[in-house]
Amino acid sequence: MVIRRKYIVDESNKPVGVQLDMKTFNHIEEVLENYALAHFIEEEEGDQLSLEDAIALYRQEGAHAGKL
Repeated sequence: MVIRRKYIVDESNKPVGVQLDMKTFNHIEEVLENYALAHFIEEEEGDQLSLEDAIALYRQEGAHAGKL
């Protein structure tokens, strides 16, 4: 995957941000969410979470962190 990005710079030409197209952003977001779900599923030693429980836990954690 090629990540096409545009750098946002301040008046001193110092990079302060990055702009991504929506397709790239959505792909990165999906990869991160899948990683988080896999982490939640494997987190409980001996008590594996189902996919549905992992999604619920992920959304609950995200809501507490102000992410979702």
